[in-house]
Amino acid sequence: MRFVEVVLNEPDKNVVALADAYFFPPYQPTLYRPKAKGGAMYPLQLPPRQARLVVYNKRTNETSIWVVELSEVHATARGGHHRGKVFSSVNVPDVQPPMDAMEYAECEALVKEYPPFVEAMKKRGIEDMDLVMVDPWCVGYYGEEDSPSRRLGRPLIFCRTESDCPLENGYARPVEGIHVLVDMRHMQVIEFEDRNFVPLPPPDPLRNYTAASSRGGVDRTDIKPLLITQPEGPSFRVNGYAVEWQKWNFRVGFTPREGLVIHTVAYDDGSRGRRSVAHRLSFVEMVVPYGDPHDPHYRKNAFDAGEDGLGRNAHSLKRGCDCLGHIKYFDAHFTNFLGGVETIENCVCMHEEDHGILWKHQDWRTGMTEVRRSRRLTVSFFCTVANYEYGFFWHFYQDGHIEAEVKLTGILSLGALKADENRRQGTVIAPGLYAPVHQHFFVARLDMSVDCNPGERLNQVVEVNMKVEDPGPENPHNNAFYAEETLLSSELHAQRDCNALTHRHWIVRNTRTFNRTGQLTGYKLMPGRNCLPLAGPDAKFLRRAAFLNHNLWVTEYKRDECFPGGEFPNQNPRVGEGLPTWVKQDRKLEETDVVLWYVFGVTHVPRLEDWPVMPVEHVGFKLLPHGFFNCSPAVDVPPSEATIAEDGIKEAPAKGVGPTDSIQPTLLSKL
Repeated sequence: MRFVEVVLNEPDKNVVALADAYFFPPYQPTLYRPKAKGGAMYPLQLPPRQARLVVYNKRTNETSIWVVELSEVHATARGGHHRGKVFSSVNVPDVQPPMDAMEYAECEALVKEYPPFVEAMKKRGIEDMDLVMVDPWCVGYYGEEDSPSRRLGRPLIFCRTESDCPLENGYARPVEGIHVLVDMRHMQVIEFEDRNFVPLPPPDPLRNYTAASSRGGVDRTDIKPLLITQPEGPSFRVNGYAVEWQKWNFRVGFTPREGLVIHTVAYDDGSRGRRSVAHRLSFVEMVVPYGDPHDPHYRKNAFDAGEDGLGRNAHSLKRGCDCLGHIKYFDAHFTNFLGGVETIENCVCMHEEDHGILWKHQDWRTGMTEVRRSRRLTVSFFCTVANYEYGFFWHFYQDGHIEAEVKLTGILSLGALKADENRRQGTVIAPGLYAPVHQHFFVARLDMSVDCNPGERLNQVVEVNMKVEDPGPENPHNNAFYAEETLLSSELHAQRDCNALTHRHWIVRNTRTFNRTGQLTGYKLMPGRNCLPLAGPDAKFLRRAAFLNHNLWVTEYKRDECFPGGEFPNQNPRVGEGLPTWVKQDRKLEETDVVLWYVFGVTHVPRLEDWPVMPVEHVGFKLLPHGFFNCSPAVDVPPSEATIAEDGIKEAPAKGVGPTDSIQPTLLSKL
């Protein structure tokens, strides 16, 4: 038995919401049940804890899903051990679960010892197999030969230079022309062919990215220390995995597949109490298709969450490098392939950041200035998937909005070229070395719960487009435009794409809660930069990733609808599994429990400046309050206590500035 994934089987949404309404102040007695007539109130009983296991039977090539109810047995009765009860066990036919790091290591060792591969590398001038890097990739699905009846891996090969330096960029020399197919279940090479001899690219003198002392370069010397201090400590409070900051509160979770998960997001709105915004926020899938039709690049369309696991590929963060300031770290715990426990220390980072100006206004007549600095709470983690790094961030702001951000960095996935060869589907970055064009797509699953009490299903989604008023008596100057709203009434109607020309965005509204002007309260999804797949409709990778065809999907919440391409995208032969199949039910969305699936991406045309390591690229979106509050929730942020001048620190007035001291002489003369 191989344990692919062991996670908490999350309780029902209303149970979680009810529990957090109890644990997070201010307490709301309307959510409690009376113990007896006229007696005290108490929260509903929490359910027993359950674990959900994805198990792969290596002997039979079968995948099963187990739900185990956990119960503790007293030491005197059972020797201090814990006992579990199997709640359910189901075999899932015709699937392959995600790959594991143990399998990857075994695959690399197998290939490097395979005699025909050793001979093929000798033809390319490499006899030391310690220089060779074998990156196992999932095969995707291109035909019956990739069916899940076999567990397959198709490695990419790279080679370091003769220096064998551990600090060297090993991805700088791709090995082209060698075809290897590995049976990952039996750990056997089942196909091998040296199809096309391509010489190894010569060592690029600019290939390394480590400190100057290790790459023969010179690091800049004009950087002064930048210190971020919080002498009185941070403003957030943490109790286990429950976080309170300013008026925000939520819970931090982590899974092997999604990585960071934000649970039960709510805002403490004074006399209106703790108001729910979202039940669960996470990144559930990531797809990276390449635009080069040549072998092996056309097969590069990794599902980094579903085939590998974003959380499983996370790594420890370092204070002062990955995060600055007063840091709260959360560890992440996993079961490995054999069932043992592994811990990634300092996996999730949480800290406060200064974010420039929050708001500002100066009265030009009096010179009175009011300005507030913005501060945000950031929760994040980083993962490494082969050559690329991805940072996933959730930012919480004092004005009530939430920002989701992905930071892309790492090393390009390269190809080798012959001396007389040229390809327009990539960028030549060094002699014999080129980087194919590709795209990075991310899917955020936003399980919203705007202004809903536990058990309520009172949300709807409205699309907003800006419309130019037709010329006529109502628009005599041809300058009028307005916001037109369209209710997304059903799931098929709610397959939408971004449109910058109409400033398109979407609002999740509560159908029963109103603000002071009589409008429904809501939160809007504001897109950032985005794209759609640059591939024909018959592209093979779109069989498994049909959810990429639209930027927004909206579904009615169902407990088992968690991943846009289905739970097992690895070698998946079924077309359009997941979101495209679920929405065919065309469930009504006028007033229900809605889930938003936002698909956003980056089209990467590599630059020379992306080599040898790519500077961070940012992409994401925002969730902004839209009629949720009666006025700006940031108006009560207090002024800063001090300002920093060139000659040091001097006190600033507690409220604005004096009316005459700051008035400019020219303005004073006019007055």
